[in-house]
Amino acid sequence: MTSYNAANERMKRQYFAYLAEAQGHSEQTIDAVAKAIARFEAYTRYKDFKSFHIEKAKAFKRDLADQRGHRSGEPLSKATLYATLTALKRFFVWLAGQPGYKSRISYSDAEYFNLSTKETRIAKAARPAHVPTLEQIRHVIRTLPAGTDIERRDRALIAFTILTGARDGAIASFKLRHIDIDQGHIDQDAREVRTKFSKSFVTAFFPVGDNIRAVVADWVAYLRTEKLWGLDDPLFPKTKVGVGDNLRFGAMGLDREHWRNAGPIRTIFKEAFSAAGLPYFNPHSFRKTLALLAAKKCNSPEEYKAWSQNLGHEDVLTTFRSYGDVSGYRQAEIMRSFAGPALDTAR
Repeated sequence: MTSYNAANERMKRQYFAYLAEAQGHSEQTIDAVAKAIARFEAYTRYKDFKSFHIEKAKAFKRDLADQRGHRSGEPLSKATLYATLTALKRFFVWLAGQPGYKSRISYSDAEYFNLSTKETRIAKAARPAHVPTLEQIRHVIRTLPAGTDIERRDRALIAFTILTGARDGAIASFKLRHIDIDQGHIDQDAREVRTKFSKSFVTAFFPVGDNIRAVVADWVAYLRTEKLWGLDDPLFPKTKVGVGDNLRFGAMGLDREHWRNAGPIRTIFKEAFSAAGLPYFNPHSFRKTLALLAAKKCNSPEEYKAWSQNLGHEDVLTTFRSYGDVSGYRQAEIMRSFAGPALDTAR
């Protein structure tokens, strides 16, 4: 069965290069686009993109709506449908402007990948954020063991994440030179740290408690004074894997290298929250915890702006829109606080 089309592959390579070099999209975003296009190709049995017709888009939409997730067995969510079809729409809009395709595909043809207005509203509807409380995070840090190098690293990793609000991709690439315990900040230098949009900025430690700061300080001191690591060594090194006495591969302590990606960090978080008897919260959710904490700590627009910039946001509205949702419980609590004797406005 055909599972490859040379002409399609050539155009996909050009498109992915366009997304990376011209649009500046991340590898993760491009992978999602590639998955969407692969779904469409599989449905059309890898027919040449030049044979595209609006009926294929309409039929693919119906087929996608009937598909089920491999793990859950449930129908694909409206959000997944929307993301997949939007990626395809943008690809065919681009394709319609390429030599050899202009006469075959029109820009308006890509509009047939749109969901209905109702389905689009459902797909884009805001959902309650899954955010840990600061008390839950402190509980996890308290309950984590610290008897081995790996255990100490894992505990410090979680403490560092809430202390700085750094993204997991950046955390995987920090060196010891980027943290200053005495001054209480980290230098997110995009020349060496994998920051979002390759933006450089300095982050001061957030006011989340002296105990959390002490965990990070102890870890840095341990690496510098006991392990004798230098400024160019990783702040959070990956696990060294080797053959143990049982002739099986296993953890052998710390390796003097960075993690290649944030995957191991998310695994550490998952295992730590599970061990503490709590549901899993990913590293990024800690940024939302800090954004909610701002509502309690900040007493002026200037303070909130400083807090937002400390998270790496240029626009304070980013903090409001992406991270500052009020939980349902807190919403009800605030509304109850308004209850009281009604003002007599007739006078």
